[in-house]
Amino acid sequence: MRIVITGGAGFIGTVLAPRLLANGHEVHVVDNLMYGAQPVLPLFFQPGFSFAEVDVRDREALARELKGADAVVHLAALVGYPLCKKLPREAVEVNLGGARNVIDLAPPEARIVYASTGSNYGEVVGVCTEDTPLNPLSLYGETKTKAEELFVARDNTVSLRFATAFGIGPRLRLDLMINDFTYQAIHNRFLVIYEKHFRRTFIHVQDIARAIVHMLEQPQRLDHKVYNVGHDTLNFTKKEIVDLLRQRLDFLVHFAEIGSDDDKRDYEVSYARIRATGFETEVDIDRGLSEVIRALRLIRMRNPYSNV
Repeated sequence: MRIVITGGAGFIGTVLAPRLLANGHEVHVVDNLMYGAQPVLPLFFQPGFSFAEVDVRDREALARELKGADAVVHLAALVGYPLCKKLPREAVEVNLGGARNVIDLAPPEARIVYASTGSNYGEVVGVCTEDTPLNPLSLYGETKTKAEELFVARDNTVSLRFATAFGIGPRLRLDLMINDFTYQAIHNRFLVIYEKHFRRTFIHVQDIARAIVHMLEQPQRLDHKVYNVGHDTLNFTKKEIVDLLRQRLDFLVHFAEIGSDDDKRDYEVSYARIRATGFETEVDIDRGLSEVIRALRLIRMRNPYSNV
């Protein structure tokens, strides 16, 4: 298949593209290089890989890149509530307007996989299923929820509501909760945690990529248009993640009773629907934390105003 990945130079795309290439697919990445070209440079050596520096808001340019696609993986987005809060106009233009452009311009017969998010659920009592009413609490969640509605209305399209990502990739992200906690524990040796009881499910970036490949290569039509993607064994509170890190690292932690986290997501999710398709995650919390710790020990950010 000729598979176009929008936002393919990002955290997920740079892990997904090599998997698709290894499976014999032709991969065309479309990205505005907001975070630079370095993460995709190793891919240019791969037969079947191509790249275009295009923003998904540019309809004319995007139309050329989507022409002839057998499948589209739509990853391009401003990801996370802090970035969307910082750039609200761009968040709407990219997350929602870019989604409309992909739907309008992709070949009608092309299968589309949309990278949605568990942030759509917001703060929920009980266990979320794909039928749980959505309650996004941030501009990020709102734009992703509205975009998902557009993809659900299109035939031959599946939306994957991913759990909170973590792990190491060519386009490293230190804003993700587990990655952030680990980096701070290693290099600052101190964490301040608000609302320690808040619960999330996590998923390693390699399993995110595996889930997308799984959906692209399904020979039959899927029974549903929306799937939660994660695993029940990766459901933890913030405190539980900190406790797991403290078994491996020496650092101080303060669980703050006053103050709050701007990100109010607190939920537990059912993954029965995607497991029924034959998909299972592979990276458990022990393996994932081991990888993140070993890798983040190597990341050093020097303060240019210090002589230490």
